[in-house]
Amino acid sequence: MTAVLARKHGKGRVVARLGRGDRSPVGLWFWEIDRVLLLLVTVLLSIGLVAVAAGSPAAAARYSGAGLTISPLAYFWKQLVWVLLGLPVMIGISMLPQHVARRLALAGASFFSVVLALVPVLGNERNGATRWIGYGFAQFQPSEFLKPLFIVAIAWILSLKVHDRALPVMPITALLTAIIAALLMMQPDFGQTVVFVSVWMALMLVSGMSMRTMGALGGMGSLGIVAAYFLYPVAKTRINNFLFADGDTYQVDQAHATLTAGGLFGTGPGGGEKKFHLPEAHTDYIFSVIGEEFGLIACMAIAALFLAIAVRVFVKLLDEEDAFLVYASAGLATQFTVQAFINIAVNVGLAPSKGMTLPFISYGGSSMIALSIGFGLLLAFTRKNPYLLRSPYVVKWSSR
Repeated sequence: MTAVLARKHGKGRVVARLGRGDRSPVGLWFWEIDRVLLLLVTVLLSIGLVAVAAGSPAAAARYSGAGLTISPLAYFWKQLVWVLLGLPVMIGISMLPQHVARRLALAGASFFSVVLALVPVLGNERNGATRWIGYGFAQFQPSEFLKPLFIVAIAWILSLKVHDRALPVMPITALLTAIIAALLMMQPDFGQTVVFVSVWMALMLVSGMSMRTMGALGGMGSLGIVAAYFLYPVAKTRINNFLFADGDTYQVDQAHATLTAGGLFGTGPGGGEKKFHLPEAHTDYIFSVIGEEFGLIACMAIAALFLAIAVRVFVKLLDEEDAFLVYASAGLATQFTVQAFINIAVNVGLAPSKGMTLPFISYGGSSMIALSIGFGLLLAFTRKNPYLLRSPYVVKWSSR
């Protein structure tokens, strides 16, 4: 099998064949990359553009007013720009040697941890929460960028135990995760806290933690939710609204009504009317918009795509001997899956509203670029290089 790439060169045409023997950087990348994962994320990005186009008129109508008129497809065009920026980032990171990708991720985790700590001081408040930092076009959400980089950092620390089993990697990673969770709750951002803690627990399970210890951690997590209920008014309000229908249930009710309005096959593109009552049709509740205009079958297909990514990664890891690559890949796949599950659960009414975007589908610049970085790292760590020797710095499961 040979892939053919053609490009114009002067008046002639130069044809470059990417055969299996091609040792060029592009040739190596093409044959080493997991093309199934690349295809799956491309499908998600395409679905996301269609979904944002469907939700954009509702968002534009909501935010128009006071002399400001927003084009019905304004958010679609912005999202297209973010996708066009995110794709080269993803591909570029996926082409990095694995040890280089690891080092850059570790440096990025350190940088964004510091930036996250500065958010309560320098951040901008939106809807009662301080999660953004920067000004104007340069505003971004540090926690979004920190997620994939922090996962790689935790994976690297856990992999060090292969060399020295006496290293207290679990307490170290638990402390680091607790610090990040505390910084997130100061914003407050309970949804992101759940993602960070869930991924850490998943990595503990993958690294061989006993079920007894996992049970104890689960109990501590339950206590953490109870503490959040009593200590954080936002969490208390959302939990009360969800469990006891106490107070304002408008968002949950509208999401459920929109999701089910289209039946199995939907009203068709642009045919949705319930979406105009959603608070954030292009971000948090875009899954409900998809349900209304493209049907519940489309929603199930999207859920299956996220599940397929997780299954694909974990199946590939069955033959992986490098501890770091196992932990990092498993953690990144878990992040995408958990985030998607939380968003879908909120839309179908199984969880209280958390302000969590649907990966690669919801509108958002910070989210798109951060997810592209994370998936680029996942593609880099799942590459199989049949030609080059592994880096001498790579940690192995055993000493052989």
